[in-house]
Amino acid sequence: MPNDSIHTNSTTRNPAIAGYARTVADLCIPWVPLGEGKSFKPLRFMGGERGFVELLRLEPGVEIGWHRHTGEVHAFNLQGSRELHSGEIIGPGDYVYEPAGNTDKWWAIGDEQLVVLVIAMGAVEYLDEHGGVSARYTSETLHYLYRRHCEQQQLELLDLVETEPQ
Repeated sequence: MPNDSIHTNSTTRNPAIAGYARTVADLCIPWVPLGEGKSFKPLRFMGGERGFVELLRLEPGVEIGWHRHTGEVHAFNLQGSRELHSGEIIGPGDYVYEPAGNTDKWWAIGDEQLVVLVIAMGAVEYLDEHGGVSARYTSETLHYLYRRHCEQQQLELLDLVETEPQ
């Protein structure tokens, strides 16, 4: 396999085939800061604001405030635990499905960093105290933050963007 950070399976790069396999080495992608105690590691930015795939990391006690999902979300806890606003505890190996339109908040609990694999379709809209949108995160927003972080840290920018299907 090539020694670069993004590997493609050359046996599937036939133009008659719609796509090809792609792997990304974890150590080649930086953690991008989102705020105090929050960071993400992008795995895939889907074109046309279709969504994104990321590892989301929170320090213990850090909260993800009220937010709404415009598309469905799949979240799998890899490490650490979190508590949903409903009081439900989500631990390592637990999976959460959130339908489009779901509004929630949650926070990292315990003494260990929380790492969640997130597959989000659409956007995440953070809400103010009146329920209005105070911030909107899309694949394009997160891609911009990733590019800016790589430029500031003089890191290689990896091609993690999936173009919109034809």
